[in-house]
Amino acid sequence: MRRPLSRDLAGSSRNDAKVEMVGAPAQGPLASLRARLDIFFKTAEPAPVHCTDIAPMADGHAGLTFGVDLAGAAGVAGRYILKLAPVGVPRRGSTDIYRQAPLLKALHASGLPVPAIRWASADDAALGSPFIIMERLPGRTFIVWEPDASFLETPALIPRLWTSGIESLADFHRLDWRAVLGGWEEPVTLESELARWTALVRHAEDAQWREACHDLADRLGGTMPTASPVGLVHGDFQPGNILFEQGRLAGVVDWDLAVIGPQGLDIGWYMMIADADAWHPQWRPHGPPPQADLIQAYRAAGGPALDRLAWHQAFAHFRMGAIAGLNLKLHRNGRRVDPTWERFALAIPSLLRRAKLLLQQDHADD
Repeated sequence: MRRPLSRDLAGSSRNDAKVEMVGAPAQGPLASLRARLDIFFKTAEPAPVHCTDIAPMADGHAGLTFGVDLAGAAGVAGRYILKLAPVGVPRRGSTDIYRQAPLLKALHASGLPVPAIRWASADDAALGSPFIIMERLPGRTFIVWEPDASFLETPALIPRLWTSGIESLADFHRLDWRAVLGGWEEPVTLESELARWTALVRHAEDAQWREACHDLADRLGGTMPTASPVGLVHGDFQPGNILFEQGRLAGVVDWDLAVIGPQGLDIGWYMMIADADAWHPQWRPHGPPPQADLIQAYRAAGGPALDRLAWHQAFAHFRMGAIAGLNLKLHRNGRRVDPTWERFALAIPSLLRRAKLLLQQDHADD
């Protein structure tokens, strides 16, 4: 997969590849955006700053994401990431790009490995839609199904990438969200999350797929944990959203789906991604260590969300089924062409079967 899953979850068929800018229509959208950035920096910075290069990031989907190079005053010149809200899409959840600004500022101030926000705006005036501009961290994300060749040069190091990722998850989960993020958003619940993802199941075109997902939703609802640690939840925490530089974790990115909620959602998702035996042989994650080792690493790092792990992983499998059903439909009807989802489709039946086994395990452990 060439991008994190979070970028496929919002603005699902409208304007997700559209840059709509006012002014200088003959220049083309990127040139227009670059010109508007230069105008913005004239008022935002006391010293001269101008954009020397701007290019779409290949992974950008939930918002419009660009690499931006700036020249000018010391302390400002450098490489940045610009994320724009999509035009014409309701601004909520992952399409409300500006909501990430206070979150990332708070996390960065707490010493957690996230990009620093340099500029942000909640309105349309400067660039045509709300935006954030953050530092561009070093490193490369580890897309577990299709890793960059640089990762495959040292396969013995790959399990350590997985382990450092889940150790970092524990660090985020230990954040005192009431002190640091108390005014950011109201917490979500497992009930609301199950309802949210169940609503997507209708998009799956395969009747057996829909039936299996609805059956899982019923089972999940009937066995839902009554208590789970509440705190910061990334929403798509997996190696594809983690930057690694020379084998070390350099930063966690793509906070589009972040919420305050039950933190078992994050560890269940990570364990689902890492469960190699649950995936199709042609679409399987590279190099995850044994699941027991990942859980132990999370525990040793102080991770709090250790109860009912089988249930939370089963929920993640269900959620993947719902996401894949929607995106496969959009691919096949031409509204968002991405053949990667054909490969995910190979794995969904086995992922859903694995979810049922996990719920049986959860019941036996209860």
